[in-house]
Amino acid sequence: MKAFALLKSIRIRNITGPLQSRCFQPDFVPADPKSKPKRYKLPPSYDPYGPRPPPSEKIIQLAEKIAALPPEERMQIGPTLRERLRHPKMQSISVEGVVSGGSGGGPAKVEEKVEKTAFDIKLEKFDAAAKIKVIKEVRGFTSLGLKEAKEMVEKAPVLIKQGVTKEEANEIIEKIKAAGGVAVME
Repeated sequence: MKAFALLKSIRIRNITGPLQSRCFQPDFVPADPKSKPKRYKLPPSYDPYGPRPPPSEKIIQLAEKIAALPPEERMQIGPTLRERLRHPKMQSISVEGVVSGGSGGGPAKVEEKVEKTAFDIKLEKFDAAAKIKVIKEVRGFTSLGLKEAKEMVEKAPVLIKQGVTKEEANEIIEKIKAAGGVAVME
């Protein structure tokens, strides 16, 4: 109590000015709350590498020569450059399920059959009595724990192994079949 009475008796002078210090820059002007946000004009095309220098005269002449070639010779430029620069050959993409929009009765292209080297194994179904045996087999050829293997087997049909050789895939399918499950190679 005495300390409180002592503080009351000491009179603090009236302090003029703010009690908090402000660390504004001297030329700071707050934004007008009524003003509209600035609209920046975007370029017609964005190039992350910045503007490029114009092509050299040699490149322009080469492009004109290529454009003047007949279509048969222009088609030979790509493969020849790929061979000369030792670029890897592009793999063809299968377009089996793609619906073509405008081509009516055009000639069908002959596709080359490429033999698969990597296969995926899918567990289709399993016998309920042999569920534990199937889980043990799945754990045997995957690096899953007991819980993860059990969850995977219960989700059947499910992909259980990817990118295996044909011989390895046949072995795994036989093991699952012996345990009481049905697996297929995709």
